[in-house]
Amino acid sequence: DQVIKMCDDMVVMLKQEQLDDEHKQEYCAAQLNLAENKKKGLERSISDTEASIESAKESVATLTSEIAALEVGIKACDKSVADATEQRKAENSEYKQLLASDIAAKELLGFA
Repeated sequence: DQVIKMCDDMVVMLKQEQLDDEHKQEYCAAQLNLAENKKKGLERSISDTEASIESAKESVATLTSEIAALEVGIKACDKSVADATEQRKAENSEYKQLLASDIAAKELLGFA
């Protein structure tokens, strides 16, 4: 009689342990699922970040070459302005000499 009761108690205890194990298995499966989803999200985020970095590197390279081209253009423009300034100074000097000659000629004509 006592042995049967012990067997019944053991069966009840084993059923409870089985239920506990099933609950733990469900919990572990859910946690594993969450971890896998989080991992996938992080991998996607890393991939997106790497793509953004690559795009930014390409933009930097493009802008660097554009800046270099603009600097060349600015230097050419500065040279053109300097050349034009020299030409205007020379023309102005010639004009002043011509004007002085004209004034001197008028004065001579005025004496004559």
